[in-house]
Amino acid sequence: MTQLFLNIDPAAVDWARAQFALTAIYHWLFVPLTLGLALVMGIMETCYYRTKDEFWKRTAIFWQKLFGINFAMGVATGIILEFQFGTNWSNYSWFVGDIFGAPLAVEGIVAFFMESTFVAIMFFGWKKVSSGVHLASTWLTGLGATFSAWWILVANSWMQYPVGCQFNPDTMRNEMVSFAQVALSPFAVNKFCHTVTSAWIIGALFTVAVSCYYLLRQREKQMALKSIRVGSIVGLAGILLAMQTGDGSAYQVAQVQPMKLAAMEALYNGGHQQGLTAIALVNPFAQPDYENEEAPALKIDIPYALSFLATRDIDGFVPGVNDILKGGYKNADGSVEPSVDQKIASGKTAISSLKNYRQLKASLKGQQADATQKATLDSLKASIDANMKYFGYGYVTDHASLVPSIPLCFYAFRVMVGLGTLFLLFFALSLFLSFKADLSLSKFKLFHLAAIALVPLGYICSESGWLVAEFGRQPWAIQDMMPTWVGISNVGSGSVALTFFIFLALFTTLLAVEINIMLKAIKKGPEE
Repeated sequence: MTQLFLNIDPAAVDWARAQFALTAIYHWLFVPLTLGLALVMGIMETCYYRTKDEFWKRTAIFWQKLFGINFAMGVATGIILEFQFGTNWSNYSWFVGDIFGAPLAVEGIVAFFMESTFVAIMFFGWKKVSSGVHLASTWLTGLGATFSAWWILVANSWMQYPVGCQFNPDTMRNEMVSFAQVALSPFAVNKFCHTVTSAWIIGALFTVAVSCYYLLRQREKQMALKSIRVGSIVGLAGILLAMQTGDGSAYQVAQVQPMKLAAMEALYNGGHQQGLTAIALVNPFAQPDYENEEAPALKIDIPYALSFLATRDIDGFVPGVNDILKGGYKNADGSVEPSVDQKIASGKTAISSLKNYRQLKASLKGQQADATQKATLDSLKASIDANMKYFGYGYVTDHASLVPSIPLCFYAFRVMVGLGTLFLLFFALSLFLSFKADLSLSKFKLFHLAAIALVPLGYICSESGWLVAEFGRQPWAIQDMMPTWVGISNVGSGSVALTFFIFLALFTTLLAVEINIMLKAIKKGPEE
């Protein structure tokens, strides 16, 4: 690993990143609808269990059918996503596999089997088990899907905020020292809550949209009206919770990934009493000249809001891109942030010490070290431990590579927030109308059409959030510990490019098939 960066094929890095991004984006088209519909169908069946009204059973079975179609597609893309860590990112997997693999193993062994067991009872057990057992299986199916998301997000959060680990120079691997720190990291907890509640929004939008389709067709009126009410409650709860957890996520990002926050805000030069940018003219096609620009043109902000968001103090200091590169400012804990040059020097020291440690170990050939050699090994190990925090900076040669795409992060964040605000207004209106008006009337045709049109916007909002999360942490595969170009496998760019297009064709086909099956199931409607 100490020399790996000298032999990297840039094209292989780009294709490996593109392939992983392609798989993740397609996978996330299925996952949020699975998590959202899991809550909707659970509520529907609970209504049946309490009332014993066959209407609710028929309604629950209908939404479970749509859940099942989407669930199957999500599993297919998720398996491919996990395999890519071994095929395209083997150096990453070797370096942190002991930590990163643990939550994925729990997800595969526990959560996946939990889902697959109870989903069978849910679909085929209506006449074979009691209504209470069947209700439990429905909720446990949704819980299993959510539990699966928990472990995936724990793994992702660790990449953003690595905790609970220690580097072992003898094995060249990071080893877990505290599973609890990894699994219960505040970053992971908040990310999970934000992601799952945002998935409820997708499920709610889909539920309301399908119901509005039936009202436009003047069919299934009772099911549609009841489903709109349930979907609106789920959606409003989801958007309110997503906003609350989103605020917590922004605060945590400010503490551990300040460059991501600076890119999201196009904040070139920070300071105290910073405003939250509402509108600014950032060139969407090129990285801005942040070194020479004070701020984006036509910037309009909300006074003091960014300082409060990032520090919980309206007078708090928020570093900009240039501040982070130059260092010298005080962090919340009172420590002085080192400059990038200091971090690079620290990283190179760690790499050099690691190289010397390995060479000395190899020279011993299993023999016992004498007092001098033992002292040298201890000194080198202490140097590795002291500088391991910035190990990844030792592979950085250009300061500009440490600044993520400001236009992408800036606009994706505003798309997410803007659409989230739109959904809040929509669900509030939808819930009000579901209680106060007869939405089956033709005068609400515009509302029905708007509900259907919002479904793709829900996915755009959700994907925008992931773009901010993943592009905002670039160039890091693991924050401050491993740049993306160090983590790839030793494979040719041509091979990765070929599989990229194979996956593109495969996933596009899967998506087209799912949409076709979904539309047929919706057109057919609930069965008698």
